[in-house]
Amino acid sequence: MEEINLKELCQYFMTKSYIAIIAIIICLLVGNIYLFCFQTPLYKSTTSLVLVNEERSTASITQNDINLNNNLVSTYSEIIKSRNVLSQVVKELGLNESVENLSHCVSVSSVTNTQIIKVDVSRESKEEAKLIANEIAKVFSKEVRSIYRIQNISVVDKAQLAKSPYNINIIKQNAAYAAIGMIVGMVIIFIIFYFDTSIKDAKTVEDKLGLTVLGVVPKVGDKNGSKK
Repeated sequence: MEEINLKELCQYFMTKSYIAIIAIIICLLVGNIYLFCFQTPLYKSTTSLVLVNEERSTASITQNDINLNNNLVSTYSEIIKSRNVLSQVVKELGLNESVENLSHCVSVSSVTNTQIIKVDVSRESKEEAKLIANEIAKVFSKEVRSIYRIQNISVVDKAQLAKSPYNINIIKQNAAYAAIGMIVGMVIIFIIFYFDTSIKDAKTVEDKLGLTVLGVVPKVGDKNGSKK
């Protein structure tokens, strides 16, 4: 494999920097066309639930209650996305979609070292996201009472209307497009440099061929101003 002179490579990058600039402009153009014409804005609403027995006062909660609730967090997370719960949500809100499609819009997570469960709902409509998140909390609470015969679910924060789409960030996305364009441009320049075997100056002849240059014929302009 031919050795690459880093100094020569850097100089080559400088002379071909316009290729990187063109690549950046193209990536920004294509990225923004997708951003403003094709990317669907999605809104996210979140409701937070905490596992605590409402029939007991805070002073009477024992360590056993806390341990039980901690063990139920993962189980409850699965129940929230169960077909039984989501089908009731679809029915109550009159949604015109399948339970499978709705489940793809719902994500459940637990806050580490706490008994708090967060339910996130992503939709194209911010109003729908809020309604579905709050309805899931309502239906889930009823389902827990039906299954476990206990009421240990309380709503910490109700879902609110999202102010802006969570999947669109013009500044960050354009920075990413520019970075991709820069990388693509640099790769193209490197490929051109690697496969370019032309002789560009006298020093290249001496370095590559080991020959002594006796003279250099400069480019001169003709009567029309073109160089030969």
